[in-house]
Amino acid sequence: MEDAKKSAGFLPPFRHFATQAIHVGQEPEQWKSMAVVPPISLSTTFKQQAPGQHSGFEYSRCGNPTRDCMEKAVAVLDGAKYCLSYASGLAATVNIAHLLKAGDTIVCTDDVYGGTNRYFQRIASEMGLKTVFVDCTKLDRLEAAITPETKLVWIETPTNPMMKCIDIQECAQIVHKHKGVILAVDNTFMSAYFQRPLSLGADICMYSATKYMNGHSDVVMGLVSVNDDDLHKRLRFLQYSLGAVPSPFDCYLCNRGLKTLPIRMKQHFHNALTVARYLESDPRVKKVIFPGLPSHPQYELMKRQCTGCPGMISFYMKGNLEHASKFLKSLKLFALAESLGGYESLAEHPAIMTHASVPKADREALGISDTFIRLSVGLEDSEDLLEDLDQALKAAVPDYRIRN
Repeated sequence: MEDAKKSAGFLPPFRHFATQAIHVGQEPEQWKSMAVVPPISLSTTFKQQAPGQHSGFEYSRCGNPTRDCMEKAVAVLDGAKYCLSYASGLAATVNIAHLLKAGDTIVCTDDVYGGTNRYFQRIASEMGLKTVFVDCTKLDRLEAAITPETKLVWIETPTNPMMKCIDIQECAQIVHKHKGVILAVDNTFMSAYFQRPLSLGADICMYSATKYMNGHSDVVMGLVSVNDDDLHKRLRFLQYSLGAVPSPFDCYLCNRGLKTLPIRMKQHFHNALTVARYLESDPRVKKVIFPGLPSHPQYELMKRQCTGCPGMISFYMKGNLEHASKFLKSLKLFALAESLGGYESLAEHPAIMTHASVPKADREALGISDTFIRLSVGLEDSEDLLEDLDQALKAAVPDYRIRN
């Protein structure tokens, strides 16, 4: 099969993934109705047999039947003992940060989601937390950045939006030489289908489930998976105490999205690889950054660490901001919109949109320039996506011989 050839060299898929996504936590026997699809439990409170004697649920902030089904499914897909869900990816980040206390330091990879950067720099700092940003692809820099005050190391891989890939296993070995330091991996870009950070030594696997895990651009949610009993207990207390939990309806939708996660991610990989190869051959494009291409500097790491690649591609156009804007406005199938990981294809300008809150000097140091474009390649027919990109590039850069 062509798909098998294209994904050759990556790790094989995790065993039983599709079966577990469909069945774990979904047992009809848990409901009196024997419903095959878990019902949406909207009740905010639950009757008790006697004071303190309940059937597993008391109040929906601390537990809900629909949420419970989804969390069980996510946990097994992450190879974890526990999963906790939140009202957004940033709500999950806030809960993790509350594991720390004033005076503690966070070491964060330098290229990171703009909302994470904003929270660490402008909000967590007001709570007395210091954040140091380093390039965690350079393991010696990570090691040098860890001090006795460091309590959390936060990485994304691939990073957003520069698509740098970080060796989770090596990071974990460095971090765990220091007692009490937690390694958290934002796994949003990869989903549980392509990467399992906990199996590589991470303490926390975190997602904005708004993206691939739900996959339909209709839910805002965060997820956290862990194996350590004490860490789970602390996070569960924070989830209950801080209160940023998802609604039962959102849990129902995300739980449903998990059922097609394997099929969706395979198609995202197929389409993204097709698009990346096309962009790499187009004379109007200066550089393509996609971890599934041999040209990516961490391509070999991705093959050792992952079962495939998601639909995220970054590239530099020839020209200037005017050319990039014309390209984005000329697209027809790719919607000019923030976010990623849905079934539809999206395009955005990180310097102006998703990473506008990152200080300009930091953006420039990372390479987030005026001609830098990020694509979230969806599930449309790949030939239609290529046609759309081709016409938009030609409209934006009629003369491919432009030098800059």
